[in-house]
Amino acid sequence: MTETEAIARVADTGILLVALDFDGTLSPLVDEPMQARMLPEARTALDALLAAPDTIVALVSGRSLGDLRVIAEHDDASPILLAGSHGAEFWIPGEGDVTHADAPEDARLRDELRAHAEAATAHLDGVWIEPKTFGFGVHTRKLSPADAEEANRLVDTLVAAEAPHWRRRTGHNIIEYAFRHEGKDSAVAELRERVGATAVLFAGDDVTDEDALRSLGPADLGVLVGDRDSAASVKVADIAALAELLERLAGARSARASSAGE
Repeated sequence: MTETEAIARVADTGILLVALDFDGTLSPLVDEPMQARMLPEARTALDALLAAPDTIVALVSGRSLGDLRVIAEHDDASPILLAGSHGAEFWIPGEGDVTHADAPEDARLRDELRAHAEAATAHLDGVWIEPKTFGFGVHTRKLSPADAEEANRLVDTLVAAEAPHWRRRTGHNIIEYAFRHEGKDSAVAELRERVGATAVLFAGDDVTDEDALRSLGPADLGVLVGDRDSAASVKVADIAALAELLERLAGARSARASSAGE
């Protein structure tokens, strides 16, 4: 299937959910994670999708919900749905934050393990242990390959000893550990049900996006930003190319509604 054919197919569905990863998909990867921002062409594409009939836009990220709202410059008036922490927490227009309750002992273990990880890697200049709502992430972008390997080995050993049941995810220069086992696949499923989508377009760049890409059905469309082995049926070179695809999709959705007299 060509890219044009894939766009035409999802454009023809009744209610379309466009669910997008953020880092590396709408925003370039940066050394300071909280400095990440959506490229202007990506913002324009999202605005076009939001203006198209029966089209819902969501951001699905491994970031905590609070951090995702900051980097996406998202406020309470936004119509964009959010799924943070790989789908363990949501923000829904008209409802606000939506999370599922956790046991207090999970939060206690999270704080203890994060402190232990910070202490174990304190001698490695440039490592950052990022606090997350349901765990923590070990960022190694600023480290040499040898130091990054050392940081990951140390924290892997800690988690294996103290929380072997936690979920481990590998991303771009980050390893994340979480006591919640949701993934972007479950996030997309929950969003699909919530909005009543008849088809989903999901786009991402990281290996952590593959859970969602593999979960898509025959009526859906998976898009990879980059060029590697993937479950995605369409690949685009970079963020600008994804923005162009999304703008074409928005145009097709609007044209479909016009031809139907909506």
